[in-house]
Amino acid sequence: MNAPVFAAQPLPPWRRAVLKVGSSLLSGDDGLDPRHAGVLARFIEHARTQQREVVLVSSGAVAAGRHRVGAGGDGLVLRQALASLGQAALVTFWQQLVDRPVAQVLLTHDDLRNRRRYLNARATLRELLRLGALPVINENDAVAVDELKLGDNDNLAAAVASLVDADLLLIATDIGGLFSAHPRDPSAQPITRVDSITPELLQAASGGAGTLGTGGMRTKLDAAAKAGAAGIPTALFCGRDAQVVRALHDDRLHGTLVTAQGDRLRARKQWLRHAPSSGRLRVDAGAIAALHRQGASLLPGGVVVVEGEFRRGDVVEIADEHDAAFARGLAQYGANEVRRIARRHSNEIEALLGFRYGESVVHRDDLVLLDAATNREPTP
Repeated sequence: MNAPVFAAQPLPPWRRAVLKVGSSLLSGDDGLDPRHAGVLARFIEHARTQQREVVLVSSGAVAAGRHRVGAGGDGLVLRQALASLGQAALVTFWQQLVDRPVAQVLLTHDDLRNRRRYLNARATLRELLRLGALPVINENDAVAVDELKLGDNDNLAAAVASLVDADLLLIATDIGGLFSAHPRDPSAQPITRVDSITPELLQAASGGAGTLGTGGMRTKLDAAAKAGAAGIPTALFCGRDAQVVRALHDDRLHGTLVTAQGDRLRARKQWLRHAPSSGRLRVDAGAIAALHRQGASLLPGGVVVVEGEFRRGDVVEIADEHDAAFARGLAQYGANEVRRIARRHSNEIEALLGFRYGESVVHRDDLVLLDAATNREPTP
């Protein structure tokens, strides 16, 4: 077996990753082909044995739909119809490759720019991961119009990585990664690391002879730039090479690593610490201990008093019995809803409200602890 073109390098540490798989790795003469997808599925399953989570952004619905009806052409309306026809086949395809429930999630740009829809999508994906399911995400092509479209699944994957607070974005390509020239150029050299995506680099990756890659590399760098701005590194690798994919099991990347710009968690905590708050939750000693010592979420049973009027997604302060704020976070429920579930068990939320966004009032991923004396995040 030939050694991979790209020398091995360590993957950044990760607990949750978004994996994007393009249609070129899935399409065959008879519709969806499991040859390459099966190897990627084994990586997903291996990650689970390490208590890691993977969210899958998968292309292939249009190809699956086209195979079902044998339709030619490439108009927008036809592609929307084919995507609708192929979604069920795509989910079934992945379900046959992994030993866990597979859940379909369809998103549009509007779901990510509208605060309530964003939080609903975020809560749904968190719950799916908690249940041990594999979310398979695609753009809702059947209903998305131009102004609501994310554009391509590379950019969708970057948006989802930010949505689920991923530590890493993995993009499986049909080539090894980024090269110094077109891969067919004898002078082309692998680029194993990119610390800054410049306009010149994007221009060079736009395609054509003498440039940095084949078609699609520009969109992958665009996606990596968006993920990097959110503090999430991106790994580009060849999804056709089983040896390269198997190396990911051991946190070794044969491909291109696009580093993140800044620290994701630090930036998020900075924002939570300084964003205007809309209310305050006073909690009991048990909740204080759970938040401080266990890194837990704030559950409704620990809420004693609800102050102010806030909506789901607003920033709220969390205070002790002496009304000293020691944390801040995003409310998963509105003020009136929290008043109804305060001091009650999480299992009672749906019975009390008629719906449920999750078991917590403030999820641990959306919470930052403060030093009550200085209103700053405590030093480690």
